[in-house]
Amino acid sequence: MLEIKSKYGDDRRTEIIHDIDDDIAFEDLIEEEDVVVTVTHAGYIKRLPVDTYKNQGRGGRGIMGTSTKEEDFVEHLFISSTHSSVLFFTDLGHVHWLKVYKLPVGSRQAKGKAIVNLLKLKPGESIRAFVPVREFDDQHYLVMCTKKGTVKKTSLESFSRPRNGGIRAITINEGDELIDVALTDGQMNMIIATSNGIAIRFSENDVRPMGRSAAGVRGISLRDGDEVIGMVIAEDDRTILTVTENGYGKRTWISEYRFIRRGGVGVKNIICSGRNGRVVAVRSVTDDDEVMLMSKNGIIIRMPVKHISVIGRVTQGVRMMKLGQGDSLMDAAKIVNE
Repeated sequence: MLEIKSKYGDDRRTEIIHDIDDDIAFEDLIEEEDVVVTVTHAGYIKRLPVDTYKNQGRGGRGIMGTSTKEEDFVEHLFISSTHSSVLFFTDLGHVHWLKVYKLPVGSRQAKGKAIVNLLKLKPGESIRAFVPVREFDDQHYLVMCTKKGTVKKTSLESFSRPRNGGIRAITINEGDELIDVALTDGQMNMIIATSNGIAIRFSENDVRPMGRSAAGVRGISLRDGDEVIGMVIAEDDRTILTVTENGYGKRTWISEYRFIRRGGVGVKNIICSGRNGRVVAVRSVTDDDEVMLMSKNGIIIRMPVKHISVIGRVTQGVRMMKLGQGDSLMDAAKIVNE
């Protein structure tokens, strides 16, 4: 080796340095392509190539997109770029970033990886909402809602600089927690629903944009013992599905909810009688959707939304799930038909 070195050796032509040029990002080395991202109700996430879902003729049987536990199911499915981001919001008001290319790649049969294992969460902190984002522009907003009725609207552009370990998205007061987050275009209408069967429909324009560290403003005035259980974007061609802890529920056209200024007391959404109990979930649905109902004792039932009656606001609804002794309905979620 020494003989070869003395005969052929010359000065190194490339320079080894320890600093990386700021103009070169690791993302630049990742091929940009569209992928399918699936998220299950239990919080497992994965990405697959778009061509996994091959085209089939009308009447085809379809393919299995995700293998899940019996009590789990795919709740969200969207197409995104490997260079896009997903924002995850926790009950403590923090937001975490994940680039789509960092999501685990899974086969059609794989269930994916638990989201909590991909993020640096505090002990006891849980994910409450996520928003896929292609571009952090100033034309879109994130509208947040807390259990105590606070709402906050912040420009999407304010979340364009990710930090390792996440940042504060909203200041949460003691005894409160973040319930939901929605991506809007600044001109949408929102509905906030409470556990005592009250709902308020208001224009997003009633909420002025605020900075990331702000605590927000009053979205709905709550009576004693009441709390917010959900927020949905109010689209006129959809219905609001409301379900209660004793297994009853109904659908109501969004047009039946009159506009009220932000911070009002709202209107009756469903009668929370002794038969019904308190409201546990609200969802924006259409006739083409399917929902999964889940009880405290682990009983689940799947049903087409079109089989659920569409009736007025001030009603008790119909039986949706027959519960055993001591059991109660815990949640309702839409199912994605892959």
